[in-house]
Amino acid sequence: MRVSRLYVSVNLSLDKYVELDEENGHYVRAVLRLKKDAEIILFNGQGGEYLCTIFEVSRKLVMVLVNKWLDRCVESLLSVTLGLGISRGDRMDLSVQKAVELGVNGITPLLTERCVVQFKGEKKTQRSIHWQKIVQHAAEQSGRTMVPVVADIEQLQDWVGRQNGLKVFLDPYADLTLLDIAPIDMKVTLLTGPEGGFSEQERNIAKAAGFIPVRLGSRILRTETASIAALAAVQMLWGDFGKQAVLI
Repeated sequence: MRVSRLYVSVNLSLDKYVELDEENGHYVRAVLRLKKDAEIILFNGQGGEYLCTIFEVSRKLVMVLVNKWLDRCVESLLSVTLGLGISRGDRMDLSVQKAVELGVNGITPLLTERCVVQFKGEKKTQRSIHWQKIVQHAAEQSGRTMVPVVADIEQLQDWVGRQNGLKVFLDPYADLTLLDIAPIDMKVTLLTGPEGGFSEQERNIAKAAGFIPVRLGSRILRTETASIAALAAVQMLWGDFGKQAVLI
């Protein structure tokens, strides 16, 4: 039987008791309905994970005992950073979730000319928290022991100049494909646009910052499809989807 996994933002060490926070405690008690002595896996994003047992379950608290360190890693040798043009609602949520499942190392939501989402007051902070929670749950589900960080929302023109490795932006009208290029020091930065794609000015800004326009086949993909397809493609070409990662 599969043992449930939870992310906790605390230090973990053997033979120590950990009190779960309110959200995780509710999940263990009311959703998983685990009882005393049931097993659960905890990880804190620092690598590896810990096999634990439920020590106490009540309305006030859920306490677990850390029993065993599990030295496992499912991270790709390819480091992938994603600059993600902000799209509406569920499309953005889906892109963030699937990026984590596909091994992304970091995500920056980007404001672009054709971005249809408006952020006023505290909404920007709230959305960042929302996306980070999606990342956390995706890491739990996919078995990752590292939790990617969703960076603060930025303007595209401010973000592109600070990136490194192989820098690629997705452009359905580009001449090159991913087969024509290769990662630098096993690092790739992917830039994907919002609904409606990049403006001509943004395409020029990206190219001036060293980003290479690349197409994914002959069809125009929706924004959420493009990021998923690109991440899967780079993991197949240079990451851990193949039998053996290729060191460049």
